[in-house]
Amino acid sequence: METNKGVIFDLDGVIVDTAKFHFLAWRKLANDLGFDFTEEQNEQLKGVSREDSLKKILDWGELELSKTEFKRQMALKNENYLSYVAKMDEDEILPGVQKVIDYLVENNVPFALGSASKNARNILKKVNLLDKFDAIVDGTDVSKAKPDPEVFLIAANKLNIKPENSIVFEDSVAGVQAANNAKMISIGIGEQKTLGEADYVFTDFTEIDIEFIKKLLTK
Repeated sequence: METNKGVIFDLDGVIVDTAKFHFLAWRKLANDLGFDFTEEQNEQLKGVSREDSLKKILDWGELELSKTEFKRQMALKNENYLSYVAKMDEDEILPGVQKVIDYLVENNVPFALGSASKNARNILKKVNLLDKFDAIVDGTDVSKAKPDPEVFLIAANKLNIKPENSIVFEDSVAGVQAANNAKMISIGIGEQKTLGEADYVFTDFTEIDIEFIKKLLTK
């Protein structure tokens, strides 16, 4: 296929659903500190860095920690989270994602990962997708969190694709805003009422027709 476009995927909630693992790990942390943590609160942490997530949780629990204890709790949360990640396999790839990735590979369309997760490479390896990506930008490569467009701009640059020719799949409000701030085509994966700022919104990848992908890449 002749195209000057490229595709950038977020990871959590787009390719795999590790939000459930984050929730379990954050809830354990909160419970160990003496208060509860709900799924509704977990929704507010989508696309937020680990440090900022812990700050929010401590605010909810009306708790303050020393710098040393703060760092220790962040490390404990990550260890707990990684214990779930260690059990991941290809079955964790969300429905409909594989067909889109296969189509991009078969048609030589460059695509990258643009994720805040510092565990992105490990997760992609677990689900056997690491070698499929032309470029990976994760939490170790960026200094600014979404909605700052830094992560997507770096990914587009690595693909040698202009920002305006980049198509981004995102499941968070901050992620959609980051794509829009980069002047990229934004595709929200989730609910219309939440991701209404995106150029297109689908509940999940099973709703995305390959013809839609083809039109985006060739128009």
